[in-house]
Amino acid sequence: MVRIAVVDVDSCQPKKCGHECVKYCPVNKTGKVVWIDEQTKKAVISEALCIGCGICVHKCPFEAITIVNLPDELERDCVHRYGPSGFKLYRLPILKRGKIVGVLGRNALGKTTMARILAGELVPNLCNPEGGSGREEVIKQFRGTELHTYFSELYNNKLRAVHKIQYIELIPLYLKGTVGDIIKKAGIRDELVKRFGLDKLVSREIDKLSGGELQKLAIAAALSKDADVYIFDEPATHLDVVERVKVGDAIREYTQNKYVLVVEHDLTVLDFLADNVVIVYGKPGAYGIVSHPGGAREAVNEYLSGYISSENMRIRDRPIKFETRPPERKSGKAARLVEWDNIHVVLGDFQLEISASYIAKGEVVGVVGPNGIGKTTFLKVLVGEVKPKSGTVSSSPRISYKPQYIRDIAVKNQDVPVSLWLTQQAGDYSDNPIWPDLNSGFNLTPLLGRKMGELSGGELQRVVVAASLLKKADIYVLDEPMAYLDVEQRITVARTIRRIIEESEVAALVVEHDIAMLDYMSNAVMPFIGEPGVRGYSPGPTDMRTGMNMFLKWADASFRRDVRSGRPRLNKPGSALDREQKEKGELYYM
Repeated sequence: MVRIAVVDVDSCQPKKCGHECVKYCPVNKTGKVVWIDEQTKKAVISEALCIGCGICVHKCPFEAITIVNLPDELERDCVHRYGPSGFKLYRLPILKRGKIVGVLGRNALGKTTMARILAGELVPNLCNPEGGSGREEVIKQFRGTELHTYFSELYNNKLRAVHKIQYIELIPLYLKGTVGDIIKKAGIRDELVKRFGLDKLVSREIDKLSGGELQKLAIAAALSKDADVYIFDEPATHLDVVERVKVGDAIREYTQNKYVLVVEHDLTVLDFLADNVVIVYGKPGAYGIVSHPGGAREAVNEYLSGYISSENMRIRDRPIKFETRPPERKSGKAARLVEWDNIHVVLGDFQLEISASYIAKGEVVGVVGPNGIGKTTFLKVLVGEVKPKSGTVSSSPRISYKPQYIRDIAVKNQDVPVSLWLTQQAGDYSDNPIWPDLNSGFNLTPLLGRKMGELSGGELQRVVVAASLLKKADIYVLDEPMAYLDVEQRITVARTIRRIIEESEVAALVVEHDIAMLDYMSNAVMPFIGEPGVRGYSPGPTDMRTGMNMFLKWADASFRRDVRSGRPRLNKPGSALDREQKEKGELYYM
């Protein structure tokens, strides 16, 4: 075994602690094992002298230290390390021309690092303690593997790579002007402009675009490039179900006979899009290991089961299972938490109609529909931010509301510590019975001492969702709570919502485009259909079978159930099963 000692530089805060790692290390009395680097002002641990006692791990108040023993043969596969005591990445996905390789795994395990390496933006240092390695060393390291040919061609400019970045909200910081200007400068193809609906946005300023619109613009720009390697980092974020299918079809169509890598947390999209999938496992912020590739269906199922057979590695204590039969709704008057009669909302040129319905105690209502169809508008009607032209809500329940776009929260509270902001939102949150689950699943402790303005998109999402769930409320209204969260964190959200609803006489209304997670946590669904930006309609919450059939009929799509895990899988349009289910009118449950 080989010992690695890693210090998370974002979590390590020597100015706010008593240097416990240095003070309590038993070997420091005779040698320099743990010290504070004068340049970085962060802790550094000598792996050669560390005895693995774990005292510094437990003493660190910010949980910034990880010490673990790994098989020594794994060191031969070490690809990149971020400095002494920094994060280590083992192995890389093997790209194959004409195949789409999917990457599945938790955040902070090196997925973006491997994407940058395969795009040629970062030359891996091969974990060389003496410093960075050159391109020739990298080519030599992978001799005898398919990556040898790939890196040889990449570094000799025989391959051109295009990388669609993860955080598309950064685009307006670097690009100015209208969408039409960007389309012209980027040379986006006319057919993609129309296919993604960008022709309706040509006069819109780039900084006025929604997250979904920025995502489509970025993907269209990437696909318009004449490249040999296409890398898409989380292409489904902020896109609705219909748009995810369109994007998936476009990626397949425009990248034929190319090298393609897709990093994605939406299991349905990854399963639909990828030919092969690798699973990245390890300790977030400390080390990540890339598994051997497997078929998309088998790899996703192994990830859900928590056991990777090719690695003989268990990555989760318990499997994730989906219900294969639709749950029934509660309909008794006594069970109804909030009701409304027919609602009509007019906002400029947009009109929204909601049929009379109710939300019952103990229900998790999944809200599904395209962007711009009125989902967020309805949520604002419930919380009282929008007054309908006609129709009323019967009662005024206590509502905990998590908005769709949360960056403004960080801007307004950029100098406020996370712990203080959580206290302002949810009181003494540490005494809340759901705090241990949230803290563990979201890894919140290392974030508590940091400022809101310092958080990344995923970290901010975890904090804001946690604050919403920690509040005392009758209805928890969450608008896209899973954007930028990895699969494990999405499961934490789903399980926590279900626990709150099951243990209390409350309900939840969740807008989410990840169908697998929506299916996992919901026992009712509220579909929205119509013409985005013009008119929207919803029958209100219905049972899962009725609601999903209604929405999927409008979307011209169908899902099947995986025999092993019960998870929903998107059918290929026009396939035999797709045609069969559409003929029967059973588009979601078979």
